[in-house]
Amino acid sequence: MKTLTVDLGERSYPIHIGEGILAQKELVIPYVTGTQVMIVSNDIVAPLYLEQAKLLFNDFNCHHVILPDGEKHKTLTDLTLIYDALLSNHFDRYCTLVALGGGVVGDMTGFAAASYQRGVNFIQIPTTLLSQVDSSVGGKTGVNHPLGKNMIGAFHQPSCVLADINTLNTLDDNQLSAGLAEVIKYGLIRLPEFISWLEQNMNQLLNREPRALSYAIETSCKCKAEVVAADEREGGIRALLNLGHTFGHAIESGAGYGNWLHGDAVGIGMLMAADLSMREGWLSTQDVERTKTIIQAAKLPVELPKMMTYDKFMDLMRVDKKVRDGKINFVLYNKLGDAKVTHDFKADHLRQTIDQFQAKD
Repeated sequence: MKTLTVDLGERSYPIHIGEGILAQKELVIPYVTGTQVMIVSNDIVAPLYLEQAKLLFNDFNCHHVILPDGEKHKTLTDLTLIYDALLSNHFDRYCTLVALGGGVVGDMTGFAAASYQRGVNFIQIPTTLLSQVDSSVGGKTGVNHPLGKNMIGAFHQPSCVLADINTLNTLDDNQLSAGLAEVIKYGLIRLPEFISWLEQNMNQLLNREPRALSYAIETSCKCKAEVVAADEREGGIRALLNLGHTFGHAIESGAGYGNWLHGDAVGIGMLMAADLSMREGWLSTQDVERTKTIIQAAKLPVELPKMMTYDKFMDLMRVDKKVRDGKINFVLYNKLGDAKVTHDFKADHLRQTIDQFQAKD
């Protein structure tokens, strides 16, 4: 097992990464406040891991609530299911919420924890690769709005993250690839040597080889922990973690939430960012091809859904959280492994990039 720390002073917290650690009570019990625990899961994960998770908290007054699975349920309406469970069981402000599931469960549980009685404690137990390497760390919580992804939310850090690699054995192949998009992201924004490692080890990751997964998760979490510690509320360097997300969020929203996995959309978004960077003269065509090759190796799409026209992109990207003073900001590349946030790009280059990835049939 490896333990990393997100260094936020008095609000610092551990990220435990290992095989079979969902059975280790001592890793989470110190981070429970009060006597009441509410486990939040969904109807896919709960049949697999809820009973095991409940054993972690069998010394507490433990309840659970099951959400419907999927991005289309990441809404204010479905969020009330958590509040209903908390209120009907008379949970007080000293309670602890536990997110057991992927990114949607983690984001919704975190937002419920941030807002219930103006803020209560919560623990993350991520069960997908995407949530283990990205969404469970850093304190971003929230829900979607029909006009924009994650537009309603709050920063609210967990008190502990418990990432059991064994839970990835029940993850379907598409979800595994979606998680690999976020792993690749860390290499592309600031870890060039990690890009090379991923190129050499992608098959091991796709085959769920434990050593390779452990290294990828640890490297990703270490990178994110360092960035979050330096810039918790995304005033500077943390914005780099949004590589591919301006394009990606537009795709998710435009295609209809749940029709494209988040990682699939981010994967092609990172490739589009490379193409736009190339048109601006910052990357070579070889760099773009290298980016495309690693994204394809992770079995991620490199062609847009048919409904994503230039006009559709522009309408959706104008409500992205990274818009500032009416200007769309992208995370682009100085070089692979060295990213930057900028609105300094030519409008015709953006149009050319979007056109480049349109569906061909």
